[in-house]
Amino acid sequence: MTRISVKFLALILMLVCQAVSADIFRPAYLELSQLDAQRYSVLWRVPALPDNRRLAARVVYPANTERVGEARTAIINNAWEERYEILAAGSLIDQQVTIEGILGGATDVIVRIERLDGTTQLGRLQPAEPVFTVTASPGPGEVAVAYFVLGVEHILGGIDHLLFVLALLLLVGNLRRLLLTITAFTVAHSITLVCATLGWISLPGPPVEAVIALSIVFVAAEVIHEQQGRASLTARSPWLVAFGFGLLHGLGFAGALQEVGLPETAIPVALLMFNVGVEAGQLLFVAGVVILGALLSRVALVPATMVKRLVSYAIGSVAAFWTIERVAAFV
Repeated sequence: MTRISVKFLALILMLVCQAVSADIFRPAYLELSQLDAQRYSVLWRVPALPDNRRLAARVVYPANTERVGEARTAIINNAWEERYEILAAGSLIDQQVTIEGILGGATDVIVRIERLDGTTQLGRLQPAEPVFTVTASPGPGEVAVAYFVLGVEHILGGIDHLLFVLALLLLVGNLRRLLLTITAFTVAHSITLVCATLGWISLPGPPVEAVIALSIVFVAAEVIHEQQGRASLTARSPWLVAFGFGLLHGLGFAGALQEVGLPETAIPVALLMFNVGVEAGQLLFVAGVVILGALLSRVALVPATMVKRLVSYAIGSVAAFWTIERVAAFV
């Protein structure tokens, strides 16, 4: 394909421009750990606003539930955390927990229920449907579906990861090279996702996120260099770069999964299905970009070289902003 439509260019630039205000995966988090038949310890965490202001979102429990004792509140890792206990007369099974004022639609809420038998229920609430129904202990199939969906939603909501994949697509010239590159990226981040989630390796999150942003700058610059006739090893063998930076992106995925946790009775299933969900979401994005580009390439044509250059500069600029912002946050 030698020419790409103006509409396709506008769509990509809109995605990039919206990404300027995007942040790393930071959902609100509600965890209920069962202490006995009726009591639960609660952890309610929401990202802090600038100047450590607190968001107005709150948890609403069913009518048969009441708080027990005093709540403990603190700011930890740029988030407000509140810990307390609740007493559910009878049971929470088949009852609904609602999040009111779900952060003004700014983010989602991860809900995790840990039962006495070691099983876990996981859900992700969005502004359109902020209600979570507590169910009985799930089987392996329900765990698999929950973590698969979480993986898909995480990658499709991770603008930084998607921009890295988009930059790789601009760099790769044909289908064979595309398959090799995506496979290398997949293998690499699968390795570090598993190792970091299981605690075999540990790196602080903020520096990792900063280097992830820097990896996007690097690949975007390589696209420009390739257009200028300065083909480097990256342009000749993009799968090598995809594998190297994929190791870092895997640590980013692991950070999101560690926020949610793994069910003690189904760790292999949950870990596998989260990773499969990430890959499925990534392939959906790649297929969507390729198909949309092919469909729109017949309308309002402009030179492909111009599109590639503009999009590369836009991606690189956004990623450079992220790099500075993330480095400044932990220095």
